[in-house]
Parts: sequence; C-alpha cells; structure tokens
Amino acid sequence: MVIAGPTGVGKSDLAIEIALALRTEIVGADAFQIYAGLDLLTGKPAPVEMRRVPHHLIGELPLTESCDAHRYASLARKKIAELNQRSILPLVVGGTGFYMEALERELPDLPGADRALRKELEPLPTEALLKELRERDSVSWSRIDRSNKRRIIRALEVCLITGKPFSSFVKRSSAKTAVTRLALECPGEELYERINDRVMRMFADGVVEEVATVGATSATAEQMIGLRQIRSLLAGEIDQPTCIKQIQQLTRKYAKRQMTWFRNHGYEAKDVRMGKDPLIEALRRRLGDQPHS
Repeated sequence: MVIAGPTGVGKSDLAIEIALALRTEIVGADAFQIYAGLDLLTGKPAPVEMRRVPHHLIGELPLTESCDAHRYASLARKKIAELNQRSILPLVVGGTGFYMEALERELPDLPGADRALRKELEPLPTEALLKELRERDSVSWSRIDRSNKRRIIRALEVCLITGKPFSSFVKRSSAKTAVTRLALECPGEELYERINDRVMRMFADGVVEEVATVGATSATAEQMIGLRQIRSLLAGEIDQPTCIKQIQQLTRKYAKRQMTWFRNHGYEAKDVRMGKDPLIEALRRRLGDQPHS
C-alpha cells in the first residue's frame, strides 16, 4: 500500500491515522527524511506522532552518507520483508516518486558513484551539463527534468563511466505485483498556502538554529530545499525575509513537480480534504479487510 503526495499536503498526519485504523506500520519513502537530523527542515513527523505508529526509514542514515533510489529500495525491501514475516503489510508513505518506483520495480544495474568525477561536474552550470548530456545521450537529454541538477549529473556520470548512453540502462521492467497506490492532492492555491505557512512555522520553531548545528553533509543531503538558503542566511549573504521567500518558492515548485510525477505514473488521485475515513474504507476494500496479510 502506498500513500504518496506532494510536500505540505498533509500526508504524514493522515497516514498515521490510516495506519492506526489498519493496524499496520509505516515505511518512509522520502529522500531527505531518511536522514538523521534536520527534523524541522525535512518536515519529519513529530516524535509523539511516531510513537503512535512505528515508522521505518525515517532518520535512518547519517547526513554524511549518500543515498539513491537503489540504496533506498534495498533498505526498504529488507524492512518490508521483516514486517511481512510478522504478518504486517506496511504502508509506504512519502513524496519521492523515484524511490517508490525503485521499490516497486527492478531498476537497471548502474555503476556506482564516482566521487572524483562528481566533484568535477557539480560546479558546472546546469546549461553546460545539459549541453554535454545532449552530445552523449540525446534521448536522456530530451526526457530529463531540467530543474533537477543532481539527476542531470547522474545521467552524465553514467555516460562518462560506461561509455554508453544513460538511456540504454533505463529500460525498467513492469511492476512485480499489483500495488494500491494513492496520491493525495488538494487545489493548487490551497497547497501553496499550506507550504507558505509550513515554512513560516519552520522558522518560528527554530530551523535556523537547527541548520547552524549541522556539520558536513553528503551530496545527496545537500539537495534539501532550504539548506543552502539558510546557510546563506547564517553567512550574512541574505536576510531572513529573503530566505523565507526563496524557500517557499522552491518548495512550491517542487510540490508542483511531485504532483505531475504522480499523475504521470498511474497513481490514483485522492483529495486530501475528504479525510481519513473514505481512504481507510477504500484501502480495506482492496485488501479484503485483511491488514495483516
């Protein structure tokens, strides 16, 4: 069972109520909540909420480690297998669509990261990376998310390491099993208001102080929305209103991309405003009212 949705839509709180009703546990599918620390910045459920329902793959990795879809899928499959041995069918909850896809499908066997090569690529502007990618792999160039520099670098890295187009590796198999996949949504303007309010609460709750205590972070963790902006604030390069505005804008754009991704990948859209009861009943019908099987 999968409950997906964009950041700020309220999926974490709703998923807890659903998990309680179905007597199950939650496996996170978020590229940044998987890290320990930066709880405010990543929007992790509060400790009191996570005590209500067991959560897995939340705060699992140190900030200095890299994580990609392959590693996530390996960790998640292991955890799900452990839960299945206890007759628990967990609820996978998150907003990182590519991680969910990796969990559900067999992804290609790609080479590992080359840190020296990434160190050369990361300072380059996105336009230069895209130009290089176009020369080496026009198929990936035409399909890739141009706003996701990390993914562009990964595609180019694979091309350079293997001498083959990245697109030649990404022929994914179909899903192994039928999975109930719901994507929570709400009207755009309402979602954007929620996001703006959430960012304001982060600052009120002490996210600047939280970031100030963090040391080294991996290239993956560096991609957290707000981390660079708050570091710029701490360095005196921007003021707090500008920092807040930038984070709100980046988060809104990210949420829009998330919604598009889930719509394009066959998730069943559900209006979050309907509340927990219709969602619980829908899941129970599909499970044959057997949450432990």
